[in-house]
Amino acid sequence: MDSTAITSFSALWDEVFGSQPDPDLWVVIATMVAALAVVVPHGLWRLFRNAITIAHEGGHGLVALLTGRTLTGIRLHSDTSGLTVSRGKPHGLGMILTAAAGYTAPPLLGLGGAALLGAGHITLLLWLSTLLLIAMLVMIRNAYGALTVILSGAAFLLVSWLTGPQVQAAFAYAVVWFLLLGGVRPAFELQAKRSRGGAGDSDADQLARLTHVPAGLWLFLFHLVSLCSLIGGGRWLLEL
Repeated sequence: MDSTAITSFSALWDEVFGSQPDPDLWVVIATMVAALAVVVPHGLWRLFRNAITIAHEGGHGLVALLTGRTLTGIRLHSDTSGLTVSRGKPHGLGMILTAAAGYTAPPLLGLGGAALLGAGHITLLLWLSTLLLIAMLVMIRNAYGALTVILSGAAFLLVSWLTGPQVQAAFAYAVVWFLLLGGVRPAFELQAKRSRGGAGDSDADQLARLTHVPAGLWLFLFHLVSLCSLIGGGRWLLEL
């Protein structure tokens, strides 16, 4: 490898794994307000919830692989629902962890993202997010799901390659705030559906059948993870 290639690789390594300056506090607060503005109103939430579904189903898929199950495909639907299919034992720890990973994935991803941003790794966050979306695209099995993941990945690529540090920082903080805040709402939506007698085959109900622990306790766990992630991640982002 010649010296030019070595220098280029070293520069790329430093850019990706090095730290970048923190944005001004007003940028952090503005991105938080922007995230709230798309999480709270029903109309905007209906559109942006697709990103939470990507994280939700990606969580199922990743944990299925990590626990030795065979991931056969992921489908994302226009009503913001999704389905992840894996093969393996229909019971046991692997199946339990896979089922539990959906509602907990978005807030935990937000918490991990907040940790990276708190350490100044803005570029690393953008690159890791892009790689995760590319990996997920391989397992998508329907056109709408592929389009959703491609558009999401394209947004990260465009911001990473075509914008300056300030725009990249604002985008990264907005994404992490959205995962933290948007990760809270689905558990409340599930609770509301279950109170009306719906969502009988939800993740919480599947976990109840797998573990003989009431679905309400699993729902409480989803609330606990999402709210604790929001509090912890918010403190990192705001540097409190």
